[in-house]
Amino acid sequence: MSGYYGNIMNVDTTGASEATAKPEGLSYAGVPASEKIAERDLKNMEKYKAKIKKAGNAKCVDPAVIAGIISRESHAGTVLQDGWGDHGNGFGLMQVDKRYHKVAGSWDSEEHLAQGADILCDMTKAIEKKFPTWTKEQQLKGAISAYNAGPKNVQTYDRMDVGTTHNDYANDVVARAKFYKRNGY
Repeated sequence: MSGYYGNIMNVDTTGASEATAKPEGLSYAGVPASEKIAERDLKNMEKYKAKIKKAGNAKCVDPAVIAGIISRESHAGTVLQDGWGDHGNGFGLMQVDKRYHKVAGSWDSEEHLAQGADILCDMTKAIEKKFPTWTKEQQLKGAISAYNAGPKNVQTYDRMDVGTTHNDYANDVVARAKFYKRNGY
């Protein structure tokens, strides 16, 4: 199932920006910063591993990508208040925005993870339609960017993250997802 929307391990990435790395206490950016942050989240992520794998496989979404999004959005739930983040707008491990979606399940449930995976699938379909000549891997990266800022924000491949949180969302999530892939997700 992990290759249905492209192989995450073949997606190019520059990793986290300084704006993402610095609040994490890191003096460096790039892929090493993304991997360090993902590594810090690994212990908490393990609590959800079975649910992540089940939801990912049910939706044909690589569980490693779901884990990468969870790490970026909620540090595997550790930064949430009663399941909420983003000033009360983001819900759950994957921070589904209540302003755009009717939230499903409890914040750490398989139902929530399936909803997040569905949103990513919708973003993938939108990017496939918008950029039919991109490779599956390019479309997957575009969909990850769109998960954060919407498909309209993705204008070009090289600048897809402009307008996302810290202008590095897809690059950071891809690097984290590769880390999780190497760690059994």
